[in-house]
Amino acid sequence: MLGKIIEVSCSIKSALKGKNFDVTLKPYLTVEEKRLAAAGDPCRCMKQYFTSNEDLKQMLESSKDSAKLDAMKRIVGMIAKGKNASELFPAVVKNVASKNIEIKKLVYVYLMRYAEEQQDLALLSISTFQRALKDPNQLIRASALRVLSSIRVPIIVPIMMLAIKEASSDLSPYVRKNAAHAIQKLYSLDPEQKEMLIEVIEKLLKDRSTLVAGSVVMAFEEVCPDRIDLIHKNYRKLCNLLVDVEEWGQVVIIHMLTRYARTQFLSPWKVDEVVDEYSESNFYESDEEQKEKDQKLKTIYTMDPDHRLLLRNTKPLLQSRNAAVVMAVAQLYWHLAPKSEAGIVSKSLVRLLRSNREVQYIVLQNIATMSIQRKGMFEPYLKSFYVRSTDPTMIKTLKLEIMTNLANEANISTLLREFQTYVKSQDKQFAAATIQAIGRCATNITEVTDTCLNGLVCLLSNRDEIVVAESVVVIKKLLQTQPAHHGEIIKHMAKLLDNITVPVARASILWLIGEYCERVPKIAPDVLRKTAKSFTNEDDLVKLQILNLGAKLYLTNSKQTKLLTQYVLNLGKYDQSYDIRDRTRFIRQLIVPNEKSGALSKYAKKIFLAQKPAPLLESPFKDRDHFQLGTLSHTLNSRATGYLELSDWPEVAPDPSVRNVDVAESAKEWTGIPGKPKKEKPTEKFYSESEEEEDDSASTSSSGSGSASESEKEDEDEGSTDESSGSSSPSEESTDSESDSKESAAKKRCRAVNESDSQDIKKKAEGISIKRSTSSSSDTEYTSSDECSSDSKSDSESGKSRNATSNKSNKMILLPEYLKHIYRDHKEEKPAQDRKTPKTQDMFLLDLDDFCPVTTPVAVPTAAVLSPSLAADLEGLSLSSSSVIDVTMQVSVPTKTHELLHRMSGKGLAAHYHFSRQPGIFGDRMVPVQVTVTNTTDQKIENIHIGEKKLPPGMRMHEFNPIECLEPGGSITATMGIDFCDSTQTASFQLCTKDDHFSVNIQPPVGELLLPVTMSEKDFKKEQGMLTGMNETSTTIAVAPQNSTRLVIIERVVKAANLGVVPSGQDNIHRFAAKTMHSGSLMLVTVELKESSTAQLIINTEKTVIGSVLLRELKPVLSQGNSSHASTCMEDPRRLR
Repeated sequence: MLGKIIEVSCSIKSALKGKNFDVTLKPYLTVEEKRLAAAGDPCRCMKQYFTSNEDLKQMLESSKDSAKLDAMKRIVGMIAKGKNASELFPAVVKNVASKNIEIKKLVYVYLMRYAEEQQDLALLSISTFQRALKDPNQLIRASALRVLSSIRVPIIVPIMMLAIKEASSDLSPYVRKNAAHAIQKLYSLDPEQKEMLIEVIEKLLKDRSTLVAGSVVMAFEEVCPDRIDLIHKNYRKLCNLLVDVEEWGQVVIIHMLTRYARTQFLSPWKVDEVVDEYSESNFYESDEEQKEKDQKLKTIYTMDPDHRLLLRNTKPLLQSRNAAVVMAVAQLYWHLAPKSEAGIVSKSLVRLLRSNREVQYIVLQNIATMSIQRKGMFEPYLKSFYVRSTDPTMIKTLKLEIMTNLANEANISTLLREFQTYVKSQDKQFAAATIQAIGRCATNITEVTDTCLNGLVCLLSNRDEIVVAESVVVIKKLLQTQPAHHGEIIKHMAKLLDNITVPVARASILWLIGEYCERVPKIAPDVLRKTAKSFTNEDDLVKLQILNLGAKLYLTNSKQTKLLTQYVLNLGKYDQSYDIRDRTRFIRQLIVPNEKSGALSKYAKKIFLAQKPAPLLESPFKDRDHFQLGTLSHTLNSRATGYLELSDWPEVAPDPSVRNVDVAESAKEWTGIPGKPKKEKPTEKFYSESEEEEDDSASTSSSGSGSASESEKEDEDEGSTDESSGSSSPSEESTDSESDSKESAAKKRCRAVNESDSQDIKKKAEGISIKRSTSSSSDTEYTSSDECSSDSKSDSESGKSRNATSNKSNKMILLPEYLKHIYRDHKEEKPAQDRKTPKTQDMFLLDLDDFCPVTTPVAVPTAAVLSPSLAADLEGLSLSSSSVIDVTMQVSVPTKTHELLHRMSGKGLAAHYHFSRQPGIFGDRMVPVQVTVTNTTDQKIENIHIGEKKLPPGMRMHEFNPIECLEPGGSITATMGIDFCDSTQTASFQLCTKDDHFSVNIQPPVGELLLPVTMSEKDFKKEQGMLTGMNETSTTIAVAPQNSTRLVIIERVVKAANLGVVPSGQDNIHRFAAKTMHSGSLMLVTVELKESSTAQLIINTEKTVIGSVLLRELKPVLSQGNSSHASTCMEDPRRLR
């Protein structure tokens, strides 16, 4: 056939020779031509196939490496496409000893694929594989081990065992990784080798390479998952290596550590139970008994440091790009973390819902299980579970399940509106599931039961039969809870019986009429008459309910229905279904009295009309929590092969010392330059003797030394290599000398300052430190201010006098949380005679020697000046909340008030509110609101207070103290705090008096959700550079020339939003900064004046919604043309203060 085609092509070419035609000859056959060729001569087609393989065989037998390499590439390509290349096995095996490294790699790839199928031929080359185990190339050694372990022949088990032992000691971590993979293959081939394999696993578990960790843990899980003792010594190492292990290794290790932790640590959930137990105190209980209870509560549970280590080291993996890693960490926190900490996984799980549908399905299944027990975890993300039109049915159903689990009194109205849309879906299965969800919501939330029932009754008139049928079934279940109040609904459903054809729905209606036949005495007999006519054509399910209806009516209304019931029983007696026949005989003997009737006939009425318990509408995911989250067993809701159950928490904690690593093992770390002994660090007490005496006399001695020592011990156990807790290395000598030179230079610069000035600064610093030490605000950050502080460290006399003064007036200021490690390193740079061992405590204290805040002007608040060495340390920090970003005082307080309650609506009680911008009154996240209530009546109003609160999820409110009495014409201002959760949602509550209560709302402008901060221009640009792209919004506005001065722009911006002013080195650029009250996210505002009276307004923030709203609010403020207020401000600049 092919020859004929070529012959015809040549003849056409010769015929058209000399003509101006383009002729193309195809060197290959089309699919149709191949089909015809095969049909004409199938043997010839097969011959061509074998001929092509013959070419590959000839190329493999060639003496040229290039031909062999080309052949191997083509063969591997065939395997990748799914084609069978097994017949080339003999030709490929011959090249296993090739000296060309590229050919050898490809041969091993081929052998790994077919060694199991062609075991006899692979055995012929086993000596070659053994030689390759000694190859200098690590890839060849690893490939040889992989091929060797792929030959599933019991006779070579000893050879494989020897190869695995040698490979486990290989210098290359890649080869050791493959040795761990081979362990599982050898175990499945010969389980009797278990003990020897466990020795290899124990050896590989001690490996410090991140490449090996995941593979050896997988081998451990396959071979000996019950040998927890092998993990003890390697537990902390695995926790610390976890972040650097490959993604699939992380999944395996996390699952293994979850099982390990459940056997070695006490339950962190007990503390919640204990808090509930001791929350209610007896009225007559003495103070001593209460103290004993408090002490018992403190000592009843303390989390093991190793338990905390696991939780701390897995938390960063919630940001992993691999969905399996995120899911593994989520299940670890679910099964191991205290309930108060488990909520951090919810945001990461919701992020995974943007993945493909397979990932969504698994994640939603796990969220559905979590949401049953802990609704609060996912309530803030309720909108993330709204169904999209593009979602497949399985995803829609799971999202619907989660929304039903999260339903409560606060969000049920929103969910019911959402469900109304879903009922109209073209996906009938999803619409039916939605109706079931409405029924579950009605059962769980009694406040909306009537609303849901009315809505379901409305669905009975729907055109879609499936929707109507499902509604009937759900209504039947709901009516069982309170049938006395819904006789009309039963009558309405009886009328629909003629139109409904779905068997389940018809059976449900008949059951309802039969069960409550005494409530519809006129309708029930007529329904039986109609159904008796169609009895022979009904479904078996409906026939059974017709028989039940007849029996119940016979017992309650035999006068009207006796003959009708006997007729139905006669029809059932000869029905084709034996179930119907059996039920008929049973009912006849029970209700129709005769000589053969037994004792049960006396109780027929009680049997048929007994009170039935209302059905429980439960989630199908309720029983899945006994499986570990993220496992195949949890997904299938059935125990899968290889599933390892999580054990219960131990009642008594096992000995934690089993996880301590011997000093000999941990000493193999880098110890600096060999030959040079480390100089010992002098150990001194944190306070001097004089300080300790004065502290004791003032009863303010440090009580946290015990906890500090414990935390130091804990750091040592975790393998911490912090320089502050160890001896100094030789490299510290150069650091000390540098710090000495810095101190001497600073000393020269500061000697020009006279003594009186320094004393004044000290007095000011004393006042500031005492004032700030009593402050409860945790957001305020302090920094050291004067270069002269470094001079005082080298001057012993001034140091002593300052220490004495410091102790007398208790001059200590608090060191912010993020400055602890910087301060510790800063202290280590002092000379050896002044060096002290810092103790790790919950609250660090810093002497005025190191920190001397300087008073700053009020108009433009600035950060305290840092000492040179500390500023150098801070300069390298890249954290968004670094020490150069300080919370500052408000620049402007808005005088605009908003009406809270009109005097007409409040029956003479009027209320207004405004935002006072006073941070830290009620807490870090609360927005302070000043409410002014006025009595416009001629009678006094008593007991003004806040009543019922209807707040969105997550929002909190701190009420003002009740006002006992407000005289006629009187007015009182009270302050309250509201955590708006960084949103402009309305806070609804009731303002109550002794006799009335009024519903009121407070909605904040977006500018009042901010807390002003100040920073340097450099840090502003640095933070702005990290908040670009989707985190940046901008617009161009028109600005009148008289409104483009610095004072006018600053006044207008800070009046509209609670922003801090950032110093700017350019006249045409004005910068402002703040952070959101709730989350602490930075809000950076830039106003850049352009030519032709325009300006660009730029806002950079992670909170893009707040940023866009703030942009809309600032745009009219800056572009308005009224300049009267600006001129007033220019005349009196103090208004900006």
